[in-house]
Amino acid sequence: MSEPRRVLTAHWDDPSVIPLAGYEAAGGYRALRTALGMSADELIQLVKDSGLRGRGGAGFPTGMKWSFVPRNTGKPTYVTVNFDESEPGTCNNRELVEREPHALIEGAAIAARAIDCHLAYIYIRGEYLWQGQVLQRALDEAYAVGYLGRDIMGGDYDLDIVLHRGAGAYICGEETALLSSLEGFRGQPRLRPPFPAVEGLYESPTVINNVETLMNVPHIVNNGAEWFKAVGTEKAPGTKMFTISGKVERPGNYELPMGTPFRVLLEEHGGGVLGGKAIKAWTPGGSSTPFLTADHLEVGLDFESVMEAGSLLGTGAIMVLDESDCMVEAARRLVEFYAHESCGKCTPCREGTWWATRVLGRIEGGYGRDEDLPLMADVGENILFRAFCALADGAVSPIQSTLQHFMDEYEAHIREGRCPVTGKGPGHHDAEPAPDAVTFATTGPFEIQGAPT
Repeated sequence: MSEPRRVLTAHWDDPSVIPLAGYEAAGGYRALRTALGMSADELIQLVKDSGLRGRGGAGFPTGMKWSFVPRNTGKPTYVTVNFDESEPGTCNNRELVEREPHALIEGAAIAARAIDCHLAYIYIRGEYLWQGQVLQRALDEAYAVGYLGRDIMGGDYDLDIVLHRGAGAYICGEETALLSSLEGFRGQPRLRPPFPAVEGLYESPTVINNVETLMNVPHIVNNGAEWFKAVGTEKAPGTKMFTISGKVERPGNYELPMGTPFRVLLEEHGGGVLGGKAIKAWTPGGSSTPFLTADHLEVGLDFESVMEAGSLLGTGAIMVLDESDCMVEAARRLVEFYAHESCGKCTPCREGTWWATRVLGRIEGGYGRDEDLPLMADVGENILFRAFCALADGAVSPIQSTLQHFMDEYEAHIREGRCPVTGKGPGHHDAEPAPDAVTFATTGPFEIQGAPT
């Protein structure tokens, strides 16, 4: 098994780094002290030179995002940590914070210093109760010794960090919905531009970064840009936390260099497909990214390589499906999630995802019709890129990618009136025939056309 350089997980086997004393003994807060002696321009240039890209999904260059924050506007500037980790299959940020909470605080403090921010927020997923306690304890420790608060580390820089608990909505992982929620409003996305860097929290310049992104920053300050670029790919340097789950022998979080072939993660670290079965499909970056197949095992896990293969790296959450899984059912379950989590602001998302679940359920349930296949493709096209945020686009991914790679399964469901993989026939789950298959009967209240007797 290959053993790449561990950066974010270097101390995972040492629980003594969770409290402040242990973190300091391991070199913690040395980077913040260095950063306080640097100018904002120097810090931003260092992160730019490192090539660090956001780990939350978009992969935008972090230093460039920081540089977009205007100065001397007369408004305060804010740093907001996106810890609303709600993408199905994703749990790397949770474990990063559990095992080294002060690394996030240090990274957020350095980011704040870079944009002259004096009040930062950590927006944490509502369901992360334990992680919230761990983080709050770490914040209290940092305040107690002067790493946060007034004149931190004896200098003239003030910084407060507030832990804000969300209410548990997937949409609040979208940065503008997160800002709305943080301001006390319903978590719904905003039209962009203006982008948050110019007009974000309370209409003030705001940098929003993912947990993993910020936890890389202290290492870059300590070791330099060239050190960071020594691993990974030219366009995506550094390591990445990959979460692998589903039909694998050893699910979990693994830190690997960007660009590592998926086969290495699956076989050397994940232990291979559960039970020795054949892999059928996998998501490179969570449920919102298009499925890839067994033909893509050699794809490098970096932004460009995954995109070239027809998907997105996203959060690096890889869900594995094996030969015994029904792809129509997989698509239906994922789209149901997005229909449930749609905030309702945009009609294509609110209505389209609901209708997609009905048609997918009809096909899966054995009531599918030939016209359902072009109908599904049409529904997908009329949702994609027609909403304020990427939730709708994510909902389309399982539809379009399963139609692309597993059309034969859809056709077999319709032709045979049952699942060709599992053998399950009509009525095996709670999916109902879509509403347009229901009509009034002459002698009874309702009659379902085409339903088996």
